[in-house]
Amino acid sequence: MTKEEILAALELWGNAVVEIGKAKGNHEEATARAKNALDTLYGYPEGEVLFKPTKCKDIQFRNTYEGALAYFVGRNPDFPEDHGFAVNPWLAVRFEDLKFSIIGEQGLVQGNYFFTPPMGPEVKVEFTFGFFKNAEGKIKINLHHSSVPFQG
Repeated sequence: MTKEEILAALELWGNAVVEIGKAKGNHEEATARAKNALDTLYGYPEGEVLFKPTKCKDIQFRNTYEGALAYFVGRNPDFPEDHGFAVNPWLAVRFEDLKFSIIGEQGLVQGNYFFTPPMGPEVKVEFTFGFFKNAEGKIKINLHHSSVPFQG
């Protein structure tokens, strides 16, 4: 795994979030786009994915496919606090202050990502993603942790 492969995977992830948001108002289409993102970017079929999204208080960890889908698009009675983070919508996602740890076919990256809403300032979120290469050599996410910066 290389830094360039991780950067490409981050760009795909950011683009997927923007694409899900373009379907705001059409829950069926947003769900289809989110499922495509989960299927192509995350490693659920290969094993455990550790997923700690930003805006979760009651059910903090979403280590199942259904939990991640609920976070992205909402409307799941098992996750009532989810309102669909990705259908906000966001116009762009950019990454900054990235630090990498790569060992063999696994890599970690941490930094900040900034989400651009239709109106108002960017939203800064801190993140750590873990990646691995599956049997086909495709990079998949197996760790997704994000949090709002400390407001002390």
